[in-house]
Amino acid sequence: MKSRKRRDPRRLVPFIVITLVVVLTTDLLLLLQPEIPQVSRPLHPRPAPTQSLVAESKHNEPVSPLGQLHKPNLFVVTRKPFTTPLLRKVAKLRGVRALELADAASIMLDRKRVQTLAVNPSSFRAYTPRVTAASDALWANVAAGDVAVSFVLGNDGGLALHSRVSAPVGQLRIGAYATTGFGAIDAVVSKQTGRTLGLPRDNALIISAPDADSLRLRNALRKVLPKGSQVALVNPVLPAPQTRTQNWPTGTLMSAGQLTAALQAAVSKLGRPYVWGAEGPETFDCSGLVQWAYGRAGVRMPRVTDQQWLTGPQVPLSQAQPGDLLFWRWDPTNPDYISHVSIYWGDGKMLHAPHTGDVVKFAPIPTRGLAGVVRVSPVAAARVR
Repeated sequence: MKSRKRRDPRRLVPFIVITLVVVLTTDLLLLLQPEIPQVSRPLHPRPAPTQSLVAESKHNEPVSPLGQLHKPNLFVVTRKPFTTPLLRKVAKLRGVRALELADAASIMLDRKRVQTLAVNPSSFRAYTPRVTAASDALWANVAAGDVAVSFVLGNDGGLALHSRVSAPVGQLRIGAYATTGFGAIDAVVSKQTGRTLGLPRDNALIISAPDADSLRLRNALRKVLPKGSQVALVNPVLPAPQTRTQNWPTGTLMSAGQLTAALQAAVSKLGRPYVWGAEGPETFDCSGLVQWAYGRAGVRMPRVTDQQWLTGPQVPLSQAQPGDLLFWRWDPTNPDYISHVSIYWGDGKMLHAPHTGDVVKFAPIPTRGLAGVVRVSPVAAARVR
């Protein structure tokens, strides 16, 4: 992509950091089943993706070999660039092992608003999931000027490998699918490409601190970071009391009336088109449909699938009730990532927004990659931010 025109960073939509929380193992209480509309007809689930994850390239841009992996634990975004003195203060905090600078902003990509990082491909790769980190071809494509998009954005959002998509300045080629594991991050470019796009410089920091209590470290960070900085937990390390089993009293789970309202809202959108990133009321992606429908029942649901996974206790599929949420891990670039959600309807059926080119519909429940079933707690859902 060639352009001498520079986009003013202030015109970019501010980057939004979504803080991750830890899911608790739970003892479960059963809910009464609500009355729900009859299922009209089952449709077949989407087949397993078979496409490649990295586009072929004639440009052999050199990148450094993969060294030691660093598991990211915190992700920071500031209003101004990190300075050397500030980085030194962060590095001295107890438990910090490794730091990686990046540029962060929300940009328009293929007419979609996408949370984007501009990185040094040679060093940032060590902070990504092993499958992604190990691909020399992937990072060579990013270094050569391509954009790597998340598997969900590429696969479900209809961005094919090798295709060229509109960007804030010119076009970018889709060079790879790569889910980084940083919450809502759905695109990665090189720092050089980020400069062309007008991303702010050095306003994001990835911190690896695998032996530190993440909550304590976050509190310590807030004391040295400038006002307005945002700190998100990524793969948080928490003390034992944070992970103990807890009880879920009946009052903390959705009532029969709330479940009925959510299900009726969801079924009213049958046939509406899937659009990646859409939150309704006429178009939806999978998590957007869940957020919209449960919002009609007065439940404040988080926006993305890996956050919705944390909105209540897990139950066995054999005990699923209408209104429970079903989750899948279908992302080959990050096998631990929750990449799809649907609403359990009963009788082995679910209601969901599948992918680009499809519509909100009923379908049988595929078990391949099924991560689990969550019974929504409005109390827990409101805390996931």
